Amino acid sequence: MPFLFLLYIVAYLDRVNVGFAGLQMTRELGFSNTVFGFGGGVFFIGYFLLEVPGTMMVEVWSARKWISRIMITWGFLASATGLIHNATEFYWIRFFLGLAEAGFFPGLVVYLSHWYRPEDRGRAIALFMAAIPASQLMGAPVSALLLQVHWLGLGGWRWLLLLEGIPAVILGIATLYYLTDKPADAAWLPSDEKQWLVAELDREKEIRGPHIPLWKALCHRDVLILAAISFFGLTPNYGLGLWLPKMVQRLSTFGVSEVSMVAAIPYLLSIPVMLLVGRSSDRTGERRWHTAIPRLVSGFALTAAYFAGGNVWLNVAMLSLATIGFYSAHPGFWPLPNTLLSRTAAAASIGLINSFGNLGGFVGPYLIGFLSNQSGGFGPALLAMALSAYASGLLAIAVRHRRPRPAPAKLP
Repeated sequence: MPFLFLLYIVAYLDRVNVGFAGLQMTRELGFSNTVFGFGGGVFFIGYFLLEVPGTMMVEVWSARKWISRIMITWGFLASATGLIHNATEFYWIRFFLGLAEAGFFPGLVVYLSHWYRPEDRGRAIALFMAAIPASQLMGAPVSALLLQVHWLGLGGWRWLLLLEGIPAVILGIATLYYLTDKPADAAWLPSDEKQWLVAELDREKEIRGPHIPLWKALCHRDVLILAAISFFGLTPNYGLGLWLPKMVQRLSTFGVSEVSMVAAIPYLLSIPVMLLVGRSSDRTGERRWHTAIPRLVSGFALTAAYFAGGNVWLNVAMLSLATIGFYSAHPGFWPLPNTLLSRTAAAASIGLINSFGNLGGFVGPYLIGFLSNQSGGFGPALLAMALSAYASGLLAIAVRHRRPRPAPAKLP
């Protein structure tokens, strides 16, 4: 888990840093809000195209080899983003970056299902996905520092993007030697613990849904609802993630460093709440309401932010509450596919769900950029993001899911 946590921090830093880089990039390259929003979101078009096959590679081939490939190619392309000079180059490098990273997150969700029992997965998902707000916290001060440099005649935003790919390449190589695909292959586990864990994971097959053909799994009623929940949930999540520094900059008189630090506040507050929700979801075995309520809270907070006007700190408070809601929904949401379908079908469904969800990663940033250009402010964009969060929360209530049976055995 600590290694996966580190991998996801590094992977997510790209999505954090491009938002901070935009504080200087848009001015230096003359990008409008629409151009920056489209470039930030086009990443998810490439991501969408290879998401299902990328996730299946983790299930049918090798998690460590596939994750290693993703990290290495993603690292090189992430660094190349610092060399762009116009909008066309920005669009293409972001598109190929999405292709390179496709399958990473859902592949890791599938990988966690190889190691954690159903009744433990809410906390496992919460621990793993706490890397997202953690990356925002780490990214903010590092971004603030690098945005101030002008080495070799290059602006700080270029160095921010150039340097971010190096850790991904290094960790991609380390993944080949460090990760173990499945518990049965783990030489580092004592034999009794290995046998217990394998037996517990085998027991899960009894509570999973029936084995059905892959094409039927992808058309499953609840899989399609989960895909819609993910889309409407990630639209404001990624939209706000990309635009939060620009929103704070617009509302305040803060400099780049202050904006970077203030923009980290929502993510600092998200981590403990996210972990508590994961624990609650596992303890009760309940997943739907642990998904729905945080998303509805996000919708309320974004609506309140619309009415907050130019009050900087009231806006920061409401945007923080919205961010807490976005991330707190994940521990309840991502264990759901594994309760519905057999293992291979669940892997494919996770890829499909994340594919459509990440289309929200395109729609959210672009829509905020477009609406802010048209209106001259972020108010209408906040209302649009609020409606999307409400839709995600209401759809979550419609999912049918089985609660895991209590574990009959404990590790001696």
